[in-house]
Amino acid sequence: MQPLSCRSCGTCVLVKKNSLAHTQVQWTTDTDHCAELAQRPNADRATVLTCLQLRDSIETAVRSGELQVDTP
Repeated sequence: MQPLSCRSCGTCVLVKKNSLAHTQVQWTTDTDHCAELAQRPNADRATVLTCLQLRDSIETAVRSGELQVDTP
């Protein structure tokens, strides 16, 4: 897994791209700085693994070569 910070809020996560379609995300810091997750009730936050801004940050990192995609 590779560390990556959200370009919007700076929240740090660990990311593994098993393919272009499959992304594994592990939160390493509190999500309090994420504006998108902060708008959701606490009950919903436990089931949300990502936000649109983080997803965009991951896709941008893949396109720029900063984040590698594992190939079988």
